[in-house]
Amino acid sequence: MSIHLLTGDDESNLRAAVTELVHELVGDADRSLMVDEFDGAEYTLREVVDSAQTPPFLTESRVVVARGIGRFVAADIDVMKAYLADPLPTTHLVLVGGGGAVTKPLLDAVKSAGGSTRSTSVSTRGRDLETWVRSRLEVKGLHFDQPALTRLLDWLGENTSTLDGLLDTVAAAHSGRSKVQLAELEPLLGEEGGVPPWDLTDAIDGGDVVRSITLLHRMMHGGGRHPLQVMAILHGHYAKMARLDGSGASDPDGAAAALGVKSSFAAGKVLNSYRRLGVDGVRRAIGLLASADLDLRGETGLDEETVMEILVARLARLAPAGRRTTGGRRAS
Repeated sequence: MSIHLLTGDDESNLRAAVTELVHELVGDADRSLMVDEFDGAEYTLREVVDSAQTPPFLTESRVVVARGIGRFVAADIDVMKAYLADPLPTTHLVLVGGGGAVTKPLLDAVKSAGGSTRSTSVSTRGRDLETWVRSRLEVKGLHFDQPALTRLLDWLGENTSTLDGLLDTVAAAHSGRSKVQLAELEPLLGEEGGVPPWDLTDAIDGGDVVRSITLLHRMMHGGGRHPLQVMAILHGHYAKMARLDGSGASDPDGAAAALGVKSSFAAGKVLNSYRRLGVDGVRRAIGLLASADLDLRGETGLDEETVMEILVARLARLAPAGRRTTGGRRAS
């Protein structure tokens, strides 16, 4: 009747998507009669196929869910490929990623059978994240006013797996207004989620000391990144600028060629940062990173968080004076 393949890099988001799909497929029917689920490391694809080939009993159709299919290698999936070549018209088959990468032969077999494939991975970049959050609000039957939505997006950061739980709490606590307002949302927010690396490097490049330190804390606490991981991110950021020194790159495409990357947008950002700092600024930044690395390893006895705060503040202050901002406002 239908074939679905769902994958994703966040277990919480993937499970939520599967739950909603199964609920949609079952509708008002008796779930206990319709749904057969396979999970864990013990089941085989032969068992899944046997279930999928079983006609429904007291219902018009059946739903067979197989989770963690990424653990099956190409040699394991012949039985599934054979079923997909001639699926039972009364079965909804839901294959769920996890346990490894889904093999290409299985992906191809699903597509050849006319099945749908869907990734539940969420991009945390600007509009992509907002579009996804709006879709989740719609599913939950919630409406946020713009200040509340803006705050939610900022709070969420990279921790997209926390959204559904928060929205369930908001729905339970909502006073019944047509739109959830910021004052209703704020008390329900816990620790802010982590942020992607480019948020921190953008703030540093912009010379915003306060925001840079705030984002640093979110990366280390909300995002669970160790200071040495943050150091590696920052080192990579300035190392790319150093590679442009003497390259002759004058536009994003030239920078992409010099850096050996495909994205001219990302390369253009590196080129702009390099131009703002100049050769001396980049060298100074690399020197600050080297000193902080020694401090993290016990050179001064300062705690790790203090070392990182000092480093990030100093890096942000390397921005030309006219480009520095304080608390989100550009310095005059």
